[in-house]
Amino acid sequence: MADEKKTNLEERENNRSVSGFSLMEPAQKLGGYPKRLHSFLHDVRVEMKQVNWPSWSDVWSTTMVVIVTVAFFGVFFAITDGIFSRLYVVANNFFKTLK
Repeated sequence: MADEKKTNLEERENNRSVSGFSLMEPAQKLGGYPKRLHSFLHDVRVEMKQVNWPSWSDVWSTTMVVIVTVAFFGVFFAITDGIFSRLYVVANNFFKTLK
């Protein structure tokens, strides 16, 4: 009995009421997902119409810049790797002769 009074006092203090339908709340949320999904997709469609899309020439030129840059750094790192590999072999052979 004291527990009931304590619970009721807590409910009154927090201005919350507990009913048997409180377990239905998760089920009601599940029912709202299709509406929320539809609203989200509508908002996406509206936002995508406001996007300033680049022209084909802009896309082509920036793609070429990326390809040339990747090729340049690929060659640069291949040459650098070759140089450091040969330096490692030379240094390794040098220190083997010192033993």
